[in-house]
Amino acid sequence: MILSGIVLILGITFVNKFYKFSSNEQPIEEKDFIVMSYNVRLFNIFQWIPSENVGDEIKKFINEQNPDILCIQEYSETAKVDLRVYKHKFIFMQGKNIKTGQAIFSKYPIIGKGNIEFPQSDNLIVFADIRKGKDTIRVYNMHLQSIKISPDVNEMQDNVDSISQQKSQLVVKRISLAFKQQQQQAEILKNHKKECHYPMIICGDMNNSAFSYVYRSIKGNLNDCFEEAGNGFGQTYCFKYYPARIDYIFADKSMKVKGFQNFPKFKESDHYPILARLIME
Repeated sequence: MILSGIVLILGITFVNKFYKFSSNEQPIEEKDFIVMSYNVRLFNIFQWIPSENVGDEIKKFINEQNPDILCIQEYSETAKVDLRVYKHKFIFMQGKNIKTGQAIFSKYPIIGKGNIEFPQSDNLIVFADIRKGKDTIRVYNMHLQSIKISPDVNEMQDNVDSISQQKSQLVVKRISLAFKQQQQQAEILKNHKKECHYPMIICGDMNNSAFSYVYRSIKGNLNDCFEEAGNGFGQTYCFKYYPARIDYIFADKSMKVKGFQNFPKFKESDHYPILARLIME
């Protein structure tokens, strides 16, 4: 009987990281604030999606959702997407021929900011200390190491039976290397946030699942907003056969998670936007 109960609890815990049977959406209050995270894939400047209007569609979507704090991964200044509605921002760009960056936009004042670079990687984290009323909130916007196997993944999806052993070994090697880098990056963030005395939000593209060491290390004792108030599959990445959840919003225990949404029908990037409604308790 006890063993059956343990198995049931473990099973529910496992499922909740992957699928939520019901939403915990709660009434809107004046002190609520909305956080959105979105990997925009450079606003499609290289025409991965056959459309000239991706940047405009993303801007329109952001305006409709009207987040108070907006975290963007793979930001591009070249795309010239007008987000001047946000009075406060921190954008960190890097790269030589192709510049890409991380950006935090806020309706509230930013009183501190910085970035965390990773060894031997173009990925990074930016952070901003945001003053909301009498409270100060640390917001981390992360983009951890990409696996960089997209062409191989597409080939696997379309030609599963014909994948050579050599190709399979190459993909496994790439994944293994990326995961090692992610673990190192997670430790860097884990150590950095130890020095922060503000309640914090961590969001962005982790490039890893909710069952990984990387996830557990970064989440720590924060709430996973999808687990708290999501509904259905928490899919955040466009993968043909699997509802992958690799983008997250984690919130401090001092914040109540009142709502969470992912938007798998909004296909203007290879990722989908995610949004959480929070309130300071």
